[in-house]
Amino acid sequence: MGRKILLENSDIPNIKSFDVFRAHGGYFSVEKALKTMAPDEIIEEVKKSGLRGRGGAGFPTGLKWTFLDRKSNKPRYLVCNGDESEPGTFKDRYLMEKLPHLLIEGMICSSFALGVNTAYIYIRGEFKYLLGILNQAINEAYKNGFLGKNILGTNFSLDMYVHPGAGAYICGEETALLESLEGKRGNPRIKPPFPAVVGLYDCPTVVNNVETLANVGYIVNFGGDAYASIGLGKSTGTKLISACGNINNPGVYEIELGMSVEDFIYKEEFCGGIKDKLELKAVVPGGSSVPIVPKELILFTASGEKRLMTYESLAEGGFESGTMLGSGGFIVYDENACIVRNTWNFSRFYHHESCGQCSPCREGTGWMEKILWRIEHGHGNMKDIDLLVSIADKIEGNTICPLGDAAAWPVASAIRHFREDFIFHVQYPEIVKNIKHGALYKYENQD
Repeated sequence: MGRKILLENSDIPNIKSFDVFRAHGGYFSVEKALKTMAPDEIIEEVKKSGLRGRGGAGFPTGLKWTFLDRKSNKPRYLVCNGDESEPGTFKDRYLMEKLPHLLIEGMICSSFALGVNTAYIYIRGEFKYLLGILNQAINEAYKNGFLGKNILGTNFSLDMYVHPGAGAYICGEETALLESLEGKRGNPRIKPPFPAVVGLYDCPTVVNNVETLANVGYIVNFGGDAYASIGLGKSTGTKLISACGNINNPGVYEIELGMSVEDFIYKEEFCGGIKDKLELKAVVPGGSSVPIVPKELILFTASGEKRLMTYESLAEGGFESGTMLGSGGFIVYDENACIVRNTWNFSRFYHHESCGQCSPCREGTGWMEKILWRIEHGHGNMKDIDLLVSIADKIEGNTICPLGDAAAWPVASAIRHFREDFIFHVQYPEIVKNIKHGALYKYENQD
């Protein structure tokens, strides 16, 4: 199954408690960092590791840390983005529930490296059950001298807080998250300035994903080169994948980046193949915001090579024939899946979650939802298909934050690769109305 960095101890009974976590090597990286390393050394190790942001963008973490304004005399902040709201993605909540101390350990090391004395864990409002788990773990860390004043007898001090949001997808965007953390409506900010210069309370701030920060302890313990030796090329380390849809084994898996998509879908230790022995139709590999791709393009690239679970391989071919690793929300569709219905479902979500600040997103997501509803419910016409493409094109790249892109890409890619599904809905509305939910017609068998 490959090497594990994050979930190696996840099955140990009561690993969420401080004593059990500590007994299995927990917080050793904090001791090493604070007592034997300088902050710049840690940043250098993170840069060498090749660790990339695990929230979806995949930006190099160490490079992001170097952008932090170190000349400012204002306080610096570290904010953990636990506002996991992407449909199909559920790996961060799993990590916070099962291994809260792993996240706290990584945040302490990161805060020391960045010169931060106050850190926040921002979680989605629906994750209320995580509040108790995280707060208990934080209290245990304080009690045992790993948080608070003069940690482990050093000159470094750190306070940590958990802040639940109100349940808004837009707050997964880092500047909207900061607005929410300040007690305001979660509207994204115009950038620049970037949070590294003007962030929380107008102070220099680093915002990183839960999974990203949880990796830092390993990098401190074993070095950046050891982390970089795992994975493939610029896709170093491991990645948590949330697998769901029409598969036999839905769940959260830690994979070594570089394995083939085919192995991940069909091997028993991962997805275990398509449910009910049906054929694979399509995959959304990185959460609902990335382009959907059909079977032939998710298993193989346009050049005929096996598609790999890496940032580079999944993106090969651009959006014409490729997609994105994104947040790792791996959604699998079998041969009976209705692409129109699923695309409409995604559009409903993005219309609902748009903050409304930008007119292309505010109006465009609404029109896409209405038109997709029309097609799905037997009231569409052929012009609607190209109208959807036109609307998606006008949204993409024309909004303050990437939510507009996230709404446009699924629609554009669904029509690009599955136009026949949309045509069938327009041509045979009565047949579509009578199809059982979740099942698709056999297009080629129709008169």
